[in-house]
Formats: sequence, C-alpha cells, structure tokens
Amino acid sequence: MLHQTWFAFFLTFVCWFNFAPFATTIGRELHLAPEQIKTLGICNLALTIPARLIIGMLLDRFGPRITYSILLMFAVIPCLATALAQDFNQLAISRLLMGIVGSGFVVGIRMVAEWFQPKEMGIAQGIYGGWGNFGAFGAEFALPMIAVFTSFFAGGASNWRFAIAFTGIIAAIYGVIYYNSVQDTPTGKVYKKPKKNGSLEVTSVKSFWAMIVSNFGLIFALGLLAWRLEQKNIHFLTLSQMYLTWLLLAGLFIYQSYKAWEVNRELLIGKKTYAASERFQFGQVALLEFTYIISFGSELAVVSMLPAFFEKTFVLEPVVSMLPEFFEKTIVSEHVIAGMIAATYPFLNLISRPSGGLISDKFGSRKWTMTIISAGIGVGYLMAHFINSNWPIPLAIAVTMFAAYFAQAGCGATYSIVPLIKKEATGQIAGNVGAYGNFGGVVYLTIFSLTDAPTLFSTMGLAALVCAFMCAFFLKEPKGSFAAAYEGELPETATKTPIFLAEE
Repeated sequence: MLHQTWFAFFLTFVCWFNFAPFATTIGRELHLAPEQIKTLGICNLALTIPARLIIGMLLDRFGPRITYSILLMFAVIPCLATALAQDFNQLAISRLLMGIVGSGFVVGIRMVAEWFQPKEMGIAQGIYGGWGNFGAFGAEFALPMIAVFTSFFAGGASNWRFAIAFTGIIAAIYGVIYYNSVQDTPTGKVYKKPKKNGSLEVTSVKSFWAMIVSNFGLIFALGLLAWRLEQKNIHFLTLSQMYLTWLLLAGLFIYQSYKAWEVNRELLIGKKTYAASERFQFGQVALLEFTYIISFGSELAVVSMLPAFFEKTFVLEPVVSMLPEFFEKTIVSEHVIAGMIAATYPFLNLISRPSGGLISDKFGSRKWTMTIISAGIGVGYLMAHFINSNWPIPLAIAVTMFAAYFAQAGCGATYSIVPLIKKEATGQIAGNVGAYGNFGGVVYLTIFSLTDAPTLFSTMGLAALVCAFMCAFFLKEPKGSFAAAYEGELPETATKTPIFLAEE
C-alpha cells in the first residue's frame, strides 16, 4: 500500500513540475518576458493552497482511495492544456489548474497514517513523501531527455509539448489502476471520519482564533498572486480585475470563517467542553505550518527556479562539449544540462525525506529533531546565497545538495508529527500544513520575481533560523509519539482476543 501510494504522489509531482525544465525553451518559443516566466512559476503553486484544504476535507469524508484516483485522472486536463498553449494567458490558466494536482500529497498522508503505527510514522511518511517528491527529479532530469529524443516530431526542436502531455496521460492511467488496487484501511479496521465537515473542529477558543488567523494567511498568499498578475509586463489581470479578485477572496475568507464558527459554535458559546484526551492546540499546527514553509515551501521555490539559475549563472558550453555529438550545439542542449544539474536538488528526496522521518523516529524527540533540522536549512540557504559564476560548478552543486538535504529532511520530520495531532482530522490538518508549504512557495517566488536568486536564498535562510528558534521554545512533543498504536486504539496484536472453549 505504501509503494502504490508513493508512486501516485510521484506522478502528481512529475505533472506538477513538468514546466520548470522547459521554462527557458517555452519562453523563447512563445516570446515570453522573464517576468512572465517567473509568474508562471507562482501560478503553478497558487491554487494548491485552497485545493489542499478542500482535498483534506474530501479526504476525511470519502477516503484516500477515491480522492487520489480522481485527482490522478484529473491531471491529464492541465497537462494537455499546457502542451497545447500558444501564449502566456493560456499557460497561466493551465498552470493555475495544475496547482490542484499538487494537492495530492495530502491524500497519501492519511493513507499512510491508516496503515502504520505511530512509532513507525516518521519513516513511513518519509518514504511516502521522499519517494513521491522524487517526481520533481523525474521531471527535471527525464523530461528534457524525452523532449530531445522525440525532437524529430517537432522538426528538430525540443518536443516539450509531447513530454508534458505524456505525463498527464500516464497519471490518468495510473489513477484507474490505483482505484482498483488499494483500500483505505487494513481489513477489519474502521476508517474514522470527523464528526463535522466544512471546517476543522478545534478544542479551545484560543485555537479557534489561531485557526482564523491561519486561514487569513492563505487568503493573503492568493491576494499576493493576484497583485503580481496585475503588474507591468504581466497584464494577466487588469487593475479592476485585481480588485474584484481581492473582493472575492475577502468573501471566501468570510465564508470560511462562518463555516469555522458553525462547526465550532457549541464550543464558542460555552455549551461544549472537551475531555483532556480529545484536546489539541492549534498553535502547534500553526508552528508545523511554519516548519513546512521553510522546508517544503523553500523546496518548491528552488525546484521552480534552479534550472534557469544554473543556466544563467554558469557557462555550460564546456559541459555540453563533453556529451555525444547528438547533443552538441542543439537549441536545447544547455537547458538540458542545466535541468540535469538542478535535478540534484530533488534527487536527494530519495534518501533525505525518509531520513528526516527515520531520525525523528529514532532520536527520541520529534521536537528537537525538528529544531536541529530547521537550523540546518537556515545554514544551507545562507551558504547558497554566495553562489556566483566564479564558483566551480561541483562546489555549487554540493552547496545546493547540502541545503536540499535539510529542507527535505525537514518535510519528513514535519509529517512525522502531523498525523499524531488528531487522527480523525489528519486530512484537514495535513491540508492546512501542506497549504502553508505552498504559501511559502508563493511568497518566496514572489520575492524572487522582484529581486534575484541571492536575495531569495538569504530570505529562506533567515526564515529557517527564526523557525528553529521558535521550535526550540514553543514546539511540544506530541502525546504518544512513539506508541505502538494511536490513543484509543488497541495495538494490532491486542485486537485478536483468544477464545477458550471449555471441555464438556
């Protein structure tokens, strides 16, 4: 079940990042301005923010089997739309839709939580997330080669349209396979659903207001995107359309707040209190949202910009000259090499994210694991701030891989904690935390679109050091972090009660 689920996540990531390795080529072919290419990277992340929240609620209600299968089959639509796009506006719409596919991660978090014990949660979630995130490597490394090897269909040019369309077709086929081969829980185990739908049910008034602030942060990220789409050289939205979008987002926030009040009404008016065993602090969820901003949010930003960064920062002709003659002096050769070099960042997901979860399992403290890894993220990105054209390429790769390890290990450490907060609401909590990863990606890429790569790296590094400080002082060790079963559930070995038959 774990392997079938991480492969589903892998395919959603291949689809989600199938634009990044072709960004410069598509820009040249469709005559896009540099600002437009950067904005498409932001569009790619934007709708994942509300999608992860919605998918989280649907997941808790309908289960991961149906939810993941439909999402995989949906992926073919934005993939084909991207492949057929002829201008910036069409690309922007297709990449906004592609952001919905990026919400698939949340589904597998609940699936894995159903099949593994709390004491194994770190390594299981790490394998799921890490091997799934490896799809970003698959996109950046394999897709340019597919585009090159099928170039004879495109008159000798990079056949990026075929490569992008191909990813969606494969995902849709696997969606059918996944639906027919998995089940939500082990046989005999009941799939627990939240008692109420429409919003997360919290257990204290303080947590309610913390959730409202958290929801506003996600709305703010979408408003930031709308502002970016109105700026000069973009012109996807007019000024009046931007204001209309802000008005709609304000309406969405009001509706979201109303649903939250409706679900938690009895708590807020004092008619309901929760037993100690049922309580959780939303402030802990908010802190995990921050850890996911500095880990997965930074990973999203770096994976989106790194191919173009290497292509523009370093002279790659000497590397190209070492390749077989088939690659030499083609229109795509340099971006293929840049994509392969940049793919070293997501490549580490195979081991780094699982190791973050494994360390969290074995270190004996999920809190201090998260704190130390967050500090490592900060150091890694501050080192990357100094990369320039005078650096040897191997050294630049080594620094980016150092930063990649800690960022991806931080994702694994974060989600070793998320399913332990409140199991029946894991989908909604995972959706909130996951959405803040995209919040981080949108904010970081907006900063990048307005400044440059060194500024982006230093911003991410400083944010990670602040997060490490907050984890050290405010993050609490989850109850039952290393138990053999969730609270209220018997260990599997204890569920089989022996029956003794008396002799006649």
